[in-house]
Amino acid sequence: MIENHLKTVLLLGLLTGILVGVGSLWGYTGLIIGLVFAVVINFGSYFFSDKIVLAMYKAKEAKEKDYPGLHRIVRDVVHLAKMPMPKIYIVNSANPNAFATGRNPNHSAVAVTTGLMELLERDELKGVIAHEISHIKNRDILVSTIAATMAGVISYIAMVARWSAIFGGFGGRDGDNNIVGFLVIAIITPIMAMLIQLAISRSREYLADASAARILHNPHGLIEALKKLDGGVKKHPLKFGSEAGASLFIVNPFSMKGMTAMLSTHPPMEDRIKKLKNLA
Repeated sequence: MIENHLKTVLLLGLLTGILVGVGSLWGYTGLIIGLVFAVVINFGSYFFSDKIVLAMYKAKEAKEKDYPGLHRIVRDVVHLAKMPMPKIYIVNSANPNAFATGRNPNHSAVAVTTGLMELLERDELKGVIAHEISHIKNRDILVSTIAATMAGVISYIAMVARWSAIFGGFGGRDGDNNIVGFLVIAIITPIMAMLIQLAISRSREYLADASAARILHNPHGLIEALKKLDGGVKKHPLKFGSEAGASLFIVNPFSMKGMTAMLSTHPPMEDRIKKLKNLA
C-alpha cells in the first residue's frame, strides 16, 4: 500500500515536471500556465481519473434491473473477498474484456464489455470479476488509473509539440530555440508515455490472477476465461478509446504485433495460465 502511494506521488510529480517544462518554452508566462495546468491536472488525476477512464471507453453504468446476473456475480465475489460493492459499468464492444478503476476500495468501479458477457460462461465470468476485484483489494487501481491518464495527457502534449515545431512555436520569443525544444518534446514524450505504461509492473496481473483463485478457492474458471479472452481480443480488437489505458484491462484490448507485442503491458497469456494451473 505504501509502495502504491509512493508510485502515485512520483507519477504526479513527473507529470508536473513535464507540464512546467513545456510551459517554460513560452517564457515566464508559459511557465506559470504550465504550473497552473499541472495543479489542475494533478487534482483531476487523483479525484476524477476513474471518470476520465470510464468516459474514454464509453462505459455506461449497468443498472441492476438490466443486468441482474452480472450484479449477482459481483455481489457474490465481493462477499467472498470481504470488499465493498463497486459500481458496475458496461462497455458496448465485441472486444471481450474487463477493467477496474477508482482511487480506493470505497470509490471503485468494475467495467465489463458486452463481448465478455456473450463469450464467457458464468464461472468464467466470475473468475474475471474476481481478478478485477483483486486489483481493487490489492490497491493498485489508483496507480494504474493515474498512469493511464498521464499517458494520455503526455501523448496529447507530444501532438501539441509537433504542431508547435511545424508552426515555429506559435510566435515564441526565442524562435529557433523553441522549435528545437518542441522537436525534442515531440520525440521524447511518446517514449515517456510508453515507459510509464511499462512501469506498471506485469507482476500485478500475476498477483491479481492468484488473488482471484484464492477468493474463489478455484482457478479453473479464470483459466478457461483467459484462454477464451486471448483469442477473443485478437478476433475483435478494440476500435475506440486510447491505447494509453491498455494496462487497465485484464487482457490488452488492442491489436498487438511484432515489437508492440514484446512491449505489452501484460505478461504472456501462456505464463499466466501456467501459474494458475500450478495453483490448482
